[in-house]
Amino acid sequence: MNGRILIGGAIAVALASLAAVGGSGAPQVEVTDFATAPRATQPVYDARLSPASAAPVKEFRIPIRDATVEIAKGVTYKSWTFGGTVPGPVIRVREGDLVRIRLVNEASMPHSIDFHAARIPMNKAFRTILPKDSLSFEFTPRDPGAYLVHCGTPPVLLHLMQGMYLPIIVDPKGGWPGKVDKEFVIVQSEFYVQGGDSALPGQADWKQALERETSYVVFNGRAFQYQEHPLQVDIGDRVRVFVVSAGPTFTSDFHIVGTVFDKVYPDGNPTHALSGVQTYGVPAGGGAVFETRFEKDASGEGVYAFVTHAFADAAKGAVGLIRVGAPELAAGMTH
Repeated sequence: MNGRILIGGAIAVALASLAAVGGSGAPQVEVTDFATAPRATQPVYDARLSPASAAPVKEFRIPIRDATVEIAKGVTYKSWTFGGTVPGPVIRVREGDLVRIRLVNEASMPHSIDFHAARIPMNKAFRTILPKDSLSFEFTPRDPGAYLVHCGTPPVLLHLMQGMYLPIIVDPKGGWPGKVDKEFVIVQSEFYVQGGDSALPGQADWKQALERETSYVVFNGRAFQYQEHPLQVDIGDRVRVFVVSAGPTFTSDFHIVGTVFDKVYPDGNPTHALSGVQTYGVPAGGGAVFETRFEKDASGEGVYAFVTHAFADAAKGAVGLIRVGAPELAAGMTH
């Protein structure tokens, strides 16, 4: 019998029983049901990350749901989601783990899922399933990095602009180079919207999407949310940021105002490390890992904006703040 860590509204741990042969314990299995453990999104999408567990087998139940979400202050949108939020919940595993997925379609139309971190035949694992249907598959991630997960049902553009994406982080087998004090995840994406307010949620604008005329470019599903609710770090912290670009169309030219990235790992792979980087482009469907320090007498106590440096996109919502220490936040502080 496998020991299982069940994650839902609460966490329960069942002790692993010893295998009868050889006296060794069976592999521990961590089970996460995103129906009962959705990502916190109020008052802000929780960008903070916890380490991956040591369980060598990780199971995830991912419900597909129609949901009305807030994509900008006072602007709601009829969305299709993984787990009821945009982005969906964060999946974090380790290189070499066995990852088991159970996808359950609780929505009103056919959908699918595509893991960029998986080496697996798409016709088996990523096929479209009908409402009330489910699909199970497993894979072993062999490539560390920050990856996109999204619906791959045609037209993929529509399913992505409707909010069907989430990040998966694959930690290197030996861990990331160097110690950090805080980790965050940022998913950049676009919305193409007709209307949208608290009384009447917005709808997708297909023509606008084809012409690349975006209504909002956002971090973690909502325009400008981290201006009102900055990411908080301490003076002296070394910070790692996992950035995934869900698109569906635009690159994230990721930059933090007032510091330089000590390391950037393209695709999130530490063997691809770059040093001393000011801005780095993450293409639609791609990911990268960024590290910087907020040291006293350098990038110390203060307020720092993080942006896509494509400022037409930043002006549509892809701007946030990092608060280091306890500086005063002046009204209207932005970039």
